[in-house]
Amino acid sequence: MQPQLYGQMTAHAIGILMKEITRRAMESVWQNRARFEAEEKSTDYKLGQDFVTTADYAAQVIYEKSLRECFPTFGIIGEENSLQIACTEPGVDAWFTVDPLDGTKAFIRRQSHGVGSMLGLVYDGVVIAAVVGDVMTHEMYYYRPESTQVHRLNLRDDKYESLRIDHKLSLGSQYVLLRDDPRIHSPGIQQIAQRKADGGLFKNIEVAGGSIGTHMARLWKGEVGGVILQAGKQTPWDLVPVLGISQQLGFVWIEIYSSPGGWVTQSINPSKEITSTEGEMLIIHKSRVCEFSEWFSRQ
Repeated sequence: MQPQLYGQMTAHAIGILMKEITRRAMESVWQNRARFEAEEKSTDYKLGQDFVTTADYAAQVIYEKSLRECFPTFGIIGEENSLQIACTEPGVDAWFTVDPLDGTKAFIRRQSHGVGSMLGLVYDGVVIAAVVGDVMTHEMYYYRPESTQVHRLNLRDDKYESLRIDHKLSLGSQYVLLRDDPRIHSPGIQQIAQRKADGGLFKNIEVAGGSIGTHMARLWKGEVGGVILQAGKQTPWDLVPVLGISQQLGFVWIEIYSSPGGWVTQSINPSKEITSTEGEMLIIHKSRVCEFSEWFSRQ
């Protein structure tokens, strides 16, 4: 039996539904944090060991069931169980990406940070809405379709703020955030990641793993001035939400070349397939590209 339709779906309604669905998934992960089962899984997009837990599966069930009920004609691409549902909406290509538990290894280690849940919506090749939830802090970063703002919401007291870039801060006065030891990066990245006092671009570095969503949130809210990512494969469920919010706030992705030394601003687009980046990426706000370019020209 086809569900009854009740008029048009507005951009505000889509935003509210995406937030609520993500909140339910986050709550499921939170409730399962003390009792879960984990098993190793095999993937072709990650190096080394990868794992999945019963909390991953439980959260994805919430996403899949809720999205199919609320958006029956939209496609869905999810991390677990090779979830892939085609879009059947006439005349458009609309699809969600689902990362039910972003930072599974951090979750297994019972970290108090680096555990997230993410939902993105792509409409005719554009990320029009995204939600990144921080399970451990109960915060949510999101924007809805047709919006020019990104909000940071605390789910415990429903207080929110619109994220703004502090243009008075230079890259040289801020830290850069990496996901890996800088010594495994290319010479070009190692030069960027040196302390400013030693000739680098930033004041200093920080290294943190776990959820890519909560990792990038530190950039969006101004805790760090840049993020460095290794080259490699990008999955739709990891890329789409962080790409959408980053673009919405005006951050750019700069690919760094080591041989010959150079850089180029990359146009990153959402994809239903697993894609690859050939070079390492530096992500900074567009207002700070001139500062980066001037520093690079002196090297």
